Amino acid sequence: MLKIPISCSHASYDVLVGGGLLTHSGDLVAKILAPSRCAVVTDSNVARHYLQPVLASLKNVGFKPITLVVPSGERSKSFRQVYNLCHSMVVAGLDRKSVLFSLGGGVIGDLSGFAAAIFQRGIPLVQLPTTVTAQVDSSVGGKTGVNVAAGKNLIGAFHQPQLVIADPLTLNTLPNREYWEGFAEIVKHAIIQDMAMLKTLSPERPKDLSALIARNITVKSALIASDEGDKSGLRALLNFGHTIGHGIETAAGYGSLFHGEAISLGIIAALWLSKRFSGLLQSDLEYIARILQRLSLPIVLPDRILTDSVLTTMRKDKKFEQGKPRFVLTHRLGSAYLSDEVDLQDARSAIEFLRKLQPN
Repeated sequence: MLKIPISCSHASYDVLVGGGLLTHSGDLVAKILAPSRCAVVTDSNVARHYLQPVLASLKNVGFKPITLVVPSGERSKSFRQVYNLCHSMVVAGLDRKSVLFSLGGGVIGDLSGFAAAIFQRGIPLVQLPTTVTAQVDSSVGGKTGVNVAAGKNLIGAFHQPQLVIADPLTLNTLPNREYWEGFAEIVKHAIIQDMAMLKTLSPERPKDLSALIARNITVKSALIASDEGDKSGLRALLNFGHTIGHGIETAAGYGSLFHGEAISLGIIAALWLSKRFSGLLQSDLEYIARILQRLSLPIVLPDRILTDSVLTTMRKDKKFEQGKPRFVLTHRLGSAYLSDEVDLQDARSAIEFLRKLQPN
């Protein structure tokens, strides 16, 4: 088991990484939280594989869980589902001492984390991530929220978990497309801080991702610790590729592209803007494009996703301030900075570039 401590101004907690940890989640959580009534939130796909072992582990140490299962997919990140979760917890008699367990990928983590943040004005949250995206990125850092028609993650709250338990064995049941989409966040972390990590990536699914997961969490934890509330601009570096990426994801229609697939396209757009404004080498852009392709991630924007639609959704993104976009750029791979030089016309040009790039 690998343990990565997370230190924030409002909370400190551990991320535990190791194969088989999910079946011991009750024992691990009972070391820091008293057994109580609790809710396990998951989706219909994850429930088939992992719900019963988690329930058994929790009951074994005295937790009294209720199960709340939502439909799988990005469309579940909605106010309607938050209301349903909170209503079910009220009816079941959960209170301020109750714990919410989030069992699933990024959608479940964001959705249930937001419910935990607002139920009884905040109850303890334990993240049990089961996808690559959630294990290397979204389960850590306390960002929670839901989507609205105008854009992604526009309504939410910061709510740090009490513990994160990442079991790489859960990744074995992911279909290939869902597995590889999570590697967009790994490539992002490499670009902004740890380029050597790219040398460890292979187009074949490895037997154990524990070390890679821990390495990504270490990258993210350093930025979180210095800027928990996303105020100074340091944490914003984690948004590399996300400004245009989120616009593409929303314009495509939730569920049409996986999050990581949209972020892969956003990464290429951010590299093109970095070449234009920061002197990034064309060879660096091509190098990252080849890596994304080898990891089964897209680098060419489909014609059906209109540039104007992407720009419209981008304008409503929370990465805009006073009507101006904030883009994360890189002048050399392995570092990044926040720029206010890029305007919407530049963003349009970057989106159009995504249609012209020729895959190898």
